[in-house]
Amino acid sequence: MTHEVDVLNAVPGSEQRWITRVLKNETVGGLLLIGAAVFALIWANSAWANSYQSLVSYQIGPESLHLNLSLSTWAAEFLLAIFFFVIGCELKHEFALGTLSNPRIAAVPIGAALGGMVVAAGIFITFNYGTPAQAAWGLPISTDVAFALAVLAIAGKRLHIELRSFLLTLAVVNDLGAIIVIAIFYGHSFYLSWFLIAAFSLVVFGLLQSRKVTSLWIFLPLALIIWYAMFRSGIHATIAGVAMGFLMRVRKTDNESISPCDKAEVKLRPFTAGFAVPVFALLVAGVNILGTSLEQALSDPLTVGVLCGLIIGQPIGVTLGAFIVSRFTKGTLNPALTWWDVAVVGSLASIGFTVALLISEVSFGDDASMLVTSKFAIIFTNLVAIVVSVSAISLRSLAIGRYKTE
Repeated sequence: MTHEVDVLNAVPGSEQRWITRVLKNETVGGLLLIGAAVFALIWANSAWANSYQSLVSYQIGPESLHLNLSLSTWAAEFLLAIFFFVIGCELKHEFALGTLSNPRIAAVPIGAALGGMVVAAGIFITFNYGTPAQAAWGLPISTDVAFALAVLAIAGKRLHIELRSFLLTLAVVNDLGAIIVIAIFYGHSFYLSWFLIAAFSLVVFGLLQSRKVTSLWIFLPLALIIWYAMFRSGIHATIAGVAMGFLMRVRKTDNESISPCDKAEVKLRPFTAGFAVPVFALLVAGVNILGTSLEQALSDPLTVGVLCGLIIGQPIGVTLGAFIVSRFTKGTLNPALTWWDVAVVGSLASIGFTVALLISEVSFGDDASMLVTSKFAIIFTNLVAIVVSVSAISLRSLAIGRYKTE
């Protein structure tokens, strides 16, 4: 039994350093994300609200290429594509070298992520079945890892690094699920010719990676072609980002100190965490709530669905999914964690912001009223989620502190 525990806990030093670096960058990015969202909300409800709307709707780009887009659209389609490229690199690393490469350890957070998504979506649909909001069932399915890790860093300094690793793994799987949902259910009109161009270019991208080509002068133009073709195909352009990330070569050659996948992630994560995601939040989180009755907003099925889906559905689904996998499969919960730790991760999984705002934009972009309601629901729910998760973290930290003093 002791040997089994040692094997399960065995994580190479390089992988520990990778996890620590990713967690640190995600935490800083989460703090910037929170700041940008709060600033946008204040700006949109101030005497300068018109200037905020002018900024968000300001259009730039060549019309001849169908790229004369608003700044908010550029943020959602282009900046988030870079963010999802980093997510794709992270996924490739985790599946090839990280915790997801060990089926027994990976099974539990994967089950937790899927459980949280299914239960949260089910609760949302229960409240919105047969209404125009039903199509936005993807709103409560995603966990915002940067936001959640920032909360955990502030309130949970006593908690084990394994808990942070579990949350990171869960969020990586969660992001993959959300990406698949966006690709399938939230695309625009589909254009096969552009999709085939994107698919062919992705094949070329993958072949070049396998042939160990590393020239940025080749990959940068190719990446722009892939992004543009995916954008024109009607599938959300962020899918191009994650697809390219997943095709990156993750194993280094004898002449390389770091693999192309990890190098791209190291170079781009500060940009996405420090600029891309905060700018996206700044441009889409500003919803004018002046004159909105809290009672009226909270009685809307859309708000109730998001609130209950995230606050209730994610914790229950995460814990239940993890328990089912560990009980009925060979999946094993990391011995350093307890089921109380899984419950804490479940509360943190209820923090869903970036992808939720993205799904809100693609679901209700043509319906201003429902867009405002959905954004209000996301912002209000995340405020509640922060309070709930901080309370759960504090209770767990207190229990750990008492245990260590005994």
